[in-house]
Amino acid sequence: MAEIIQKDGTWTFDGDTVRIVPGSDKRVSLLRKSLGEVAVPLRALAGITFEPGRKSGRLRLRLRDGADPLTRVAGGKLDEGSDPYRLTVENDRAGVAEYFVDEVRNSLLLDEVDAGPTERYLLPGPALPITMGAGDGTATFDGEEIRLEWNWKTEESKSSRGTTTLSLGDVEGVEWRPSGGMENGFLRFRVGRGNSPAPKYDPHAVELYGFRKDPLMALVAAAVVARLPHPNAGAATPALLAKTSGPADAVPAPAGASAPASASGDDHDALLRRLRELGELHQAGILTAEEFTTAKQAVLKRL
Repeated sequence: MAEIIQKDGTWTFDGDTVRIVPGSDKRVSLLRKSLGEVAVPLRALAGITFEPGRKSGRLRLRLRDGADPLTRVAGGKLDEGSDPYRLTVENDRAGVAEYFVDEVRNSLLLDEVDAGPTERYLLPGPALPITMGAGDGTATFDGEEIRLEWNWKTEESKSSRGTTTLSLGDVEGVEWRPSGGMENGFLRFRVGRGNSPAPKYDPHAVELYGFRKDPLMALVAAAVVARLPHPNAGAATPALLAKTSGPADAVPAPAGASAPASASGDDHDALLRRLRELGELHQAGILTAEEFTTAKQAVLKRL
């Protein structure tokens, strides 16, 4: 098992799952503390990196598109401090971080995990029920209903309608945007295809002003998104079908290659094809020389 313990948090890897526990340091964000422990299955990962720095380094997990509802709803807009898949690593632990990266990468290669999109969420999202307050309201979700309650900062035309209650079946989509520049952010639940009013006046939206608790609304958004139909489910685009057909950890065969024999994963021809695929990935620059050598040796042992 690989493990790295820092003030920012603790990451462990047992060959199947990366477990992320936020640290107790006062600098750890409210979002990460509220989210708590996150268990990321290997099949949900697209990659992992360690980025050395002058004062400290960063360990980062890269998840497959569509694997995590929080990543999906945040759309890359979470600030670094709130990102649960980033760990600040002190320079004297850089060697441990590099070992952690090697262990995860080797498992991804040996298990032949596909880095492409998923057709379902592989992480469950925040635990329910969930209640978060920020901006001009408080949002609550129990798995069936969403309640939006207003506070003294709410525009009167919106608060005069009283508490907004939405059934999960009525929600067509969820949007979360942090504040940026002169524009306020928002958490919005879309219930129709028409144009929505500005969040300040929208009874289906919480307006966010850029304060410390704003990222918490991304957790509510993720909890709802996790229970809505997956955006990739049933998608018929050739690229997605090529990446998601078959088992979750299958690796697509190169163009023109015949399908592996179904009788055995260690079929001789299938392993030879795997060697060719690894060579192509190495030549394309996707695999480093070290990663290619490790994966090739594993296949040769099975031959």
